[in-house]
Amino acid sequence: MSETYKIAIIGSGPAGMSAAARAAKKGISHILLEKTDHLSDTIYRYQKGKHVMATPSVLVLRAECEFDAGKREKILDQWNADTKAAGVNVKFNAEVAAITGDKGDFTIQLKKGDPIKAENIVLAVGTQGNPNLMRCEGGNLPHIQYQLDDPGEYTDEHIFVIGGGDAGIENAMGLIADAGQNNTVTLVNRGADFPTAKKPNVDGLLAARDAGRISVLTETNTALVEPGWITVDTPQGQSRLKCDRIIARMGAAPPRAFVEAAGVEFSSPDRTAFPTLTPTFESTSKPGIYVIGALAGYPLIKHCMNQGYDVVEFISGNTNLEPADEPLLVEKLKGLPGKRSVSEWLEFLRSNVEILNGLSPLQMREFLLDSTVRAYKAGDPVFVRNEPGSSLFGIAEGSVNVEVDPNNAKITVPIGKSSIFGEVGLISGRKRGATIRAAEPTICVEIPRMAALKLMSQVPQARETVNRITTERQVLQIFKSGLTPADIQEVLAGSEVIEVKPGEAIIKEGDISDDLYIIRSGSMIVEKDLGGKPVFMSYVPAGSYSGEMAMIERAPRVATVKAAIRSTVVKLPADPFRKLLVRKPELAKRMTDEMRARREINAFIEEQKDEFGGAVDMYSSVANFLIKQGIGEATDVLLIDESLCVGCDNCEKACADSHDGLSRLNREAGTTFANIHVPTSCRHCEHPHCMSDCPPNAIRRGPDGEVFINETCIGCGNCQRACPYGVIQMDKPPPKKPPLWEWMLFGKGPGPGQPSYEWRKKAAKAEGGESPKLAIKCDMCSGKAGGPACVRACPTGAAIRVTPDAFLSVARLEKTG
Repeated sequence: MSETYKIAIIGSGPAGMSAAARAAKKGISHILLEKTDHLSDTIYRYQKGKHVMATPSVLVLRAECEFDAGKREKILDQWNADTKAAGVNVKFNAEVAAITGDKGDFTIQLKKGDPIKAENIVLAVGTQGNPNLMRCEGGNLPHIQYQLDDPGEYTDEHIFVIGGGDAGIENAMGLIADAGQNNTVTLVNRGADFPTAKKPNVDGLLAARDAGRISVLTETNTALVEPGWITVDTPQGQSRLKCDRIIARMGAAPPRAFVEAAGVEFSSPDRTAFPTLTPTFESTSKPGIYVIGALAGYPLIKHCMNQGYDVVEFISGNTNLEPADEPLLVEKLKGLPGKRSVSEWLEFLRSNVEILNGLSPLQMREFLLDSTVRAYKAGDPVFVRNEPGSSLFGIAEGSVNVEVDPNNAKITVPIGKSSIFGEVGLISGRKRGATIRAAEPTICVEIPRMAALKLMSQVPQARETVNRITTERQVLQIFKSGLTPADIQEVLAGSEVIEVKPGEAIIKEGDISDDLYIIRSGSMIVEKDLGGKPVFMSYVPAGSYSGEMAMIERAPRVATVKAAIRSTVVKLPADPFRKLLVRKPELAKRMTDEMRARREINAFIEEQKDEFGGAVDMYSSVANFLIKQGIGEATDVLLIDESLCVGCDNCEKACADSHDGLSRLNREAGTTFANIHVPTSCRHCEHPHCMSDCPPNAIRRGPDGEVFINETCIGCGNCQRACPYGVIQMDKPPPKKPPLWEWMLFGKGPGPGQPSYEWRKKAAKAEGGESPKLAIKCDMCSGKAGGPACVRACPTGAAIRVTPDAFLSVARLEKTG
């Protein structure tokens, strides 16, 4: 231990290697400590033949080692040659046990060998050695692995890859690269999107899925692992699938215990939080220790290598060095008011927009590359009602007004500095529900949807902030009664957001519990045990609440409330809510009146059960049948009463005539229970599956809730595959039909309804050939007078379009009783 190094670098990944090469180039005494017998263990452990991307492409590489996109093996060979040429002082098989001392006099204890002395320490250890583990039942079985070295080792297996980040996608793609291996591969992603993965990876995965080479399960979690089987929770319920091997790539967390023991503090107690650092990568709690690379929250190789170069410059005293992304950010921020530098703008945005408070200065730089900052004058629109958009906005300065009444722009609700807006479009994909204008000179940061989802997945504080604000606004919207945000703060402080599986109960009849539940997304059904049988009582859609009877009366639960589909609920604590009712008598009266109405329905059902048990059972059975047919996630569904239907097909003909000769409805297809038939027609789901992966963003939601496909459709078929109800067809739009009077007088063209294949082919040939196939589905005859043509054309009134809550009510039974 005779020498004290100027810099000791722990970890030889891209960041550590780059730092060591720069130190060697500058002639600074240094040592690079690597616990294995080779450089860059994370890249070394990539699967064989993996293509390594050099993103972001717009970022300049500033390092002594070369790096271009290419095969794993080529990159490792290049780095070995570069470090050797630079004269890097590397010590292999040198695993660090502990760091003690202070700046200028650190001691690094190795698990084997003599201690190392250094004036400064650069931590570049990465996170891959601390993977997130599967925590479901069976999550410790031997056929689960957290690393894929060689995809070519596996043949004739059913393999599940868990995780939709870059590592999971690349592993899955490697396993299907050689069709001769005959693997059946399924990738499971807990979200609907892939916000943390690179776009080329996502595009490649979806193309492979579309070609039938791989299965992709989104919004899915692992529930149970057994030898030879895996059970997953999907939006439609549980599925038990054959599974020989599981490769879990669910991300990793920093080696927190080791880092904290050295004196480095983290930004929060959350397992995925990062160390708190200065803009020069130095720990705010332990001067002399610098943190770079994935451990600092920058996992991309280019970023890591640039940081390695920069940190050595900073330690050497070059405090004027600008980050490599500085010119990009200067360009993004030019034209904004004031004369702030990039670092001043980053801190201004971070400190003034609440969802950004948890980001470090380094994370802010990466975040801003994906976002846009804009200044608005008083009265300028930020976005307009019914405008498509799914980005999120944060207010850094000023305030905005929400025009809540489309007929009176003077009726507004203010949103002030530090808050967010646009979260409804972010979560639901719906068109903008209101016009929002700057109330004064205002500065907002617009966060694209994928960047916002990435922010929420990686920064716990951002996720918690969005959930809190969304819950606050939903509570105010549902309960109204003149409530203000200040009124409900105590209620929100104890609230909890809960994900509920299909069929899972949030309230059980007879339980002693009194919390209140808001249905944020999805839907619930209410059942009551009558005569030993569960009887369907009512349907509770998103935007409603349940559980008020036990909360107000402090009595046991009178019914069971369970999820019709996968849902999200917000549990509100009973005691603070009861205090709110005391302070707000208008709210108390409203909820008491609604509770009384629900009690009357319950009493009516019980009376009918005694007198007309068969009718009640039939009603309950029909309701449960409809829930299974997807009405639980519908906003508008077509039903046909077969006791009235005469089979004339006027509904199909009218649909075809309203849509250039191609019907969006198949009356005979679908399922039937009792006299209720659910034909193949779009349900206009609350959270449409078809929207989850539309490359041109052609699927939109109209102002009345209708889900439609616009003219930008490219015919990729993703929506058809995503729809679980089979209501989207891929077809060639037929040539324009002649008017009805020409058919009646001169026999031109086909008659009413969908034109025959022969006519379509002949007419298309006359027009110069058929058009390519496009996605076609019901649009509820949007923009056409009179509403849906199928309902208007039914001569007996058998066809009806209804919302689930309107149809699934005891009123239907009361009318027939």
